[in-house]
Amino acid sequence: MSTRRPATAPRPASRRPGPTSRRPAGRRRVLPWVIAAAVLALGAVVAMPLLDRAVKEVVTLPLRHEDIIRQQARDKNLDPALIAAVIYAESKFRDDQTSPAGAEGLMQITPATARDIARRSGGVSFRLEDLSNPQVNISYGSYQLRYLIDHYGGNDVLAIAAYNAGEGNVDRWLARSRVRDRAFKVSEIPFAETRSYVGRVTSARGRYRKEYRRELGL
Repeated sequence: MSTRRPATAPRPASRRPGPTSRRPAGRRRVLPWVIAAAVLALGAVVAMPLLDRAVKEVVTLPLRHEDIIRQQARDKNLDPALIAAVIYAESKFRDDQTSPAGAEGLMQITPATARDIARRSGGVSFRLEDLSNPQVNISYGSYQLRYLIDHYGGNDVLAIAAYNAGEGNVDRWLARSRVRDRAFKVSEIPFAETRSYVGRVTSARGRYRKEYRRELGL
């Protein structure tokens, strides 16, 4: 009788592990960083205008009370950048300044000038303490600028010089130039302080026009 060798049972096929419903650990670790980066990017976009202004004010030139400046520029037909530049040259936008001559506030208005402006503008209820109020101070300083520009036939440079040195001094300098039959030049201003002041205001005016166009409504 023939004998057969018993059939061997087939080996079970090895199975590879199938996909699971869990995300790889690497992806789970990356996702929070992606979200954090997106939040930071959004915050940077929102904060950029504020940061830009802060840099301008700390490193270059400050600006405050732009709403009052815009309003006074409209009311008195002035360049808002000129008002801002005069405030910068006079007080660096610190509204608690008092000069040795008693000039007060942002635009450094002297008591005598303030009383004269109050008389000409009809400010019957004006008090000297009012000059510490930014609205009043910028209003009076802008009134004086408008008066000086008109007095000198629209010549802003002469008006700026007179704002610093006084109308009487500038009138005398112009009279001497007329005697010599020649135009008056800034380089001929006899007061070194006033020559420097005209230069600072003129330079600051250009910078305010460039760096604060939106804030000044330009």
